[in-house]
Amino acid sequence: MSLVTIILNILLPPLAVFMNHGLGTTFLISVLLTLLAWLPGVIHAFIVNG
Repeated sequence: MSLVTIILNILLPPLAVFMNHGLGTTFLISVLLTLLAWLPGVIHAFIVNG
């Protein structure tokens, strides 16, 4: 995992997921989790991009 991916996972989780997986269910889940609360979105981004 690159430093850029780690920074994006923390600051903009949906963007990090989009850059690695494109538009799809994983991206939508990331957006929903980030909108509900920021921390679940970050955790999901690290798991998906890990």
